[in-house]
Amino acid sequence: MSSHREHALLEFLYCTGCRVGEVQKINLEDINWENCSAIVNGKGSKQREVYFTTECKVWLKRYLESRNDTCKALFVTETNPIRRLTIPTIRWSLKKLAKRGDITANVHPHRFRHTYACQLLDNGAPLDFIQGMLGHEKASTTQIYAQLRGERRRELYRRYFKAYSMYRDYQAIHAFNY
Repeated sequence: MSSHREHALLEFLYCTGCRVGEVQKINLEDINWENCSAIVNGKGSKQREVYFTTECKVWLKRYLESRNDTCKALFVTETNPIRRLTIPTIRWSLKKLAKRGDITANVHPHRFRHTYACQLLDNGAPLDFIQGMLGHEKASTTQIYAQLRGERRRELYRRYFKAYSMYRDYQAIHAFNY
C-alpha cells in the first residue's frame, strides 16, 4: 500500500510532465489550487506554469493534510527532521514502488515525463503546445517524442492514406497508355 506522499508524487509526475529537479524544487506557495496549476523553475532558471488533474489535486490535498510540519517544500521526507525531498530520494521512492508492484520495467522520473509527452501527442496535441508544456527551448528536443509507435502509427496511416483498391489504381495508371 502506498503512502499519501507516494500517491501524490506519482500523480504529480504523471500529469504535469515535470522534470524531477522541477518537482523537487516546488514549494507550497507555487501551487494554485483554484486553477490546478503550479509554477515550476525549469532549466536555466526559466519559470513555467504546469497543470494537474482534479484527481492529482485530491491526492496532493490528502498528502498535505497528513503532514504535521511547517516546511515550505511540496514534497518532504516522512521522518524527522522534516526537509525537502532530494532528487535521489524521489528516484529511490519510485524504484521502491515499482518493486512493490512487481513492475519489471526500469521506473525512473523521466519515464513519467516521456509518458506525459506521448499521451499529449497521441491525443492530437500540436508539437509546439507540447514543447511549451515540457519547457523545451528547442523544437528539436520535442521532436524526439514525435516518433510514432504501434497502433497510433497504423491509425494515422489509415486516416491519411486514402488508397483505392489496387485494381482501380492499376486501371488509373494504365489509362494513360504510356
